[in-house]
Amino acid sequence: QVQLVESGGGLVQPGGSLRLSCAASGFSLNALDIGWFRQAPGSEREGVSCISSGGGATNYRDSVKGRFTISRDSAKSTVFLQMNSLRPEDTAVYLCAATRRGYCSTSGRLVGDASWGQGTQVTVSS
Repeated sequence: QVQLVESGGGLVQPGGSLRLSCAASGFSLNALDIGWFRQAPGSEREGVSCISSGGGATNYRDSVKGRFTISRDSAKSTVFLQMNSLRPEDTAVYLCAATRRGYCSTSGRLVGDASWGQGTQVTVSS
């Protein structure tokens, strides 16, 4: 069973940056595809970015391309989401997910049965 713990959320002004962390335990990070999702109040959960196991290919939803970067540190068993040029519409609870049998789609959404973290709140406001 994979356990995931997110951290790094907070309040930031428009144009600012945050780095989210997703610490994984219970399974080797290199064998997992990892994804970040977000969910704003009254909205559906949407895939933001994901990174594949093995070669570590990355994908992003169109609205965050050029602003967000996903990466992993296998030694620390942690996946990061660096978020720059934040906008008010990025405000949401951000959750990470991990799948052993699913995959990271080209739209930035992790597909398949996954384990989930509890989420971390990101608020972009002046």
